[in-house]
Amino acid sequence: MGDKANTHPGAAGRATAADHPASVRNVVLVGHSGSGKTTLVEALALTAGAVNRAGRVEDGGTVSDYDDIEHRQQRSVQLSLVPVEWDGIKINLLDTPGYADFVGELRAGLRAADAALFVVSASDGVDGSTRTVWEECAAVGMPRAIVVTHLEAARADLEEMTRICAEAFGGDDPDAVLPLYLPLHGPQAPDGHAPVTGLTGLLSRKLFDYSSGAREESEPGEDVLPGIEEARNRLIEGIIAESEDETLMDRYLGGERIDVKTLIEDLERAVARGTFFPVLAAAPAAEGARQGIGTVELLELITRGFPTPLERAAPRVTTVGGEPRAAAPCDPDGPLVAEVVKTASDPYVGRVSLVRVFSGTLRPDQTVHVSGHGLTDRGHEDHDVDERVGALSAPFGKQQRTLTHCVAGDLACVAKLSRAETGDTLSAKDDPLLMEPWQMPDPLLPVAIRAHSKADEDKLSQGLSRLVAEDPTMRLEQNQDTHQVVLWCLGEAHADVALERLRSRYGVQVDVVPHKVSLRETFAAASAGRGRHVKQSGGHGQFAICEIEVEPLPGGSGIEFVDKVVGGAVPRQFIPSVEKGVRAQAAKGVAAGHPLVDVRVTLVDGKAHSVDSSDAAFQTAGALALREAAADARIHLLEPVAEVSVLIGDEYVGAVMSDLSGRRGRVLGTEQSGGGRTLVRAEVPEIEIGQYAVDLRSLSHGTARFHRAYARHEPMPAQVAERLRQQERTG
Repeated sequence: MGDKANTHPGAAGRATAADHPASVRNVVLVGHSGSGKTTLVEALALTAGAVNRAGRVEDGGTVSDYDDIEHRQQRSVQLSLVPVEWDGIKINLLDTPGYADFVGELRAGLRAADAALFVVSASDGVDGSTRTVWEECAAVGMPRAIVVTHLEAARADLEEMTRICAEAFGGDDPDAVLPLYLPLHGPQAPDGHAPVTGLTGLLSRKLFDYSSGAREESEPGEDVLPGIEEARNRLIEGIIAESEDETLMDRYLGGERIDVKTLIEDLERAVARGTFFPVLAAAPAAEGARQGIGTVELLELITRGFPTPLERAAPRVTTVGGEPRAAAPCDPDGPLVAEVVKTASDPYVGRVSLVRVFSGTLRPDQTVHVSGHGLTDRGHEDHDVDERVGALSAPFGKQQRTLTHCVAGDLACVAKLSRAETGDTLSAKDDPLLMEPWQMPDPLLPVAIRAHSKADEDKLSQGLSRLVAEDPTMRLEQNQDTHQVVLWCLGEAHADVALERLRSRYGVQVDVVPHKVSLRETFAAASAGRGRHVKQSGGHGQFAICEIEVEPLPGGSGIEFVDKVVGGAVPRQFIPSVEKGVRAQAAKGVAAGHPLVDVRVTLVDGKAHSVDSSDAAFQTAGALALREAAADARIHLLEPVAEVSVLIGDEYVGAVMSDLSGRRGRVLGTEQSGGGRTLVRAEVPEIEIGQYAVDLRSLSHGTARFHRAYARHEPMPAQVAERLRQQERTG
């Protein structure tokens, strides 16, 4: 591995349709924002011959053949696919956002991939969110490798970064995280920094010099060999420790010289199994260079060490009704099972779906069955429809290049799937299937919006439905209590992008308004009221009188209506009318306009008229009686309280508990969750945690996760209620 040049580079601009899963590698790039993922993708595309000149990340710089600055900015917040070809193998590079707000795009990339490249900046190190994703990959056994970027930065040190990565990712086996190459350095600059000009292969003992603009292979001098022997021996021991040949370690320790070919084969198998995690270095190509440093080595690792789709188990499959089915074989001739991993809207071609085919072969103009994924609680459709597939294509920046087919294991963009949403399953129309959905993060930041104008109001519903169809991490709520339209997002950046897409894609301008929580009212003590509705002004009059008693009930009891009228004071046919009027007034509220709950209303007496009494009159009397009872009683304002669970690193537990207490929260307890993390459980008023998704991320440097669930309504403290009333009056 790492000892030969590419013999079949992809031709610039050619759309490759793989003919068998064995010739496909699906690789997702993971790393924090600024780690260099996009630059690395461009460097790999340049080396593989997919583009003809290098790109730059900075605004105003040269951009690559398959990109422009606007498109690059979009890629920073969404999943992007860049297919390249190397050594006859099609490599689907899935570039994911590094911002925590767009973790849904990252999870889509993980779903579509069979292996992961963790991109780590030599100048920034490993952040907490990258560690979390590594653990998620480890839990499902996804093969991984580490790429260290920004080696051109001052004081960048590959050896030190390898040590940091071994500590962060190695767990109980840091010797499973080892470099395959050591950097070659050029002459020292005046600031003392020596730029990286090439690599030394530890297994092959060969030098790969990129200083001329292309990779040149040579034998090292005697002065180089002693410096690599210690690292080489450690790498060999690490590979042998993961070897399936149990005799290999004894032979090595006995002094036998292990053949390099055997070591490389064992290395490739260990990487594919997800038990060994090589560290490689990469640097973008210099101006005019044809290859970036380390890109050939990385492409060889991907094609020879990463697994084919044949080696990865497909997600569980059921019928649409939920009956288990046998695992879908990764076979181009098998039954069609594919999944929409991303949905986007194009102003010219309409909806475009990025699809991973797990079984069978997808072809243009094929009729498929689209099965919904059950995210109806987030505003998504739950559907089962047949649709005709449009054109298949491979993305090439903003362009889409036509494909003739897409076999099991490959990815393609599909046009004209007007009903398909992210997470939906595509299958044969005569055998509808449903794939087990991948884990979606809960959107926990509420953003209340309203149409900016009447014209926007007419387009808002359709724009929002299209928006949530693209993004399953977003939830749309039409709150019946507050009458607000609420977009639940993952963070402020996620919300900003969503609102901008509404404006630019769908022509809908909205205003952000303060988010309201669903408040309630209840009686603090027993009270009584009399409702008198008597009108006589010629013709048929209105007459209804009722007397009620109101008493508070335990939380969660709702409204209870009791009839205790004796002697027919209120005729039997009008008692339901009184109840209807009471419940209608309770829904409107009796003090601050919030629904009344948790009371028992007892009808004790009343009067009727043989001619003028009616259903409407007694409804009005019942409402008046409840209002009078409220006027003579103390009314509590009830606020919703949420059960909050925060998973946090041990070093942040004190700060989190203090912050929750400052939000009027009650900490219920803590428990160890392993891996240096603690689960903090608390109950917190919802009005205090509207921005908690943003605040917690800042408090924990992006490493914490939390979950919230409605617990109950309980009385709001008087001073808080008064402050809220003042805000409502001035707002």
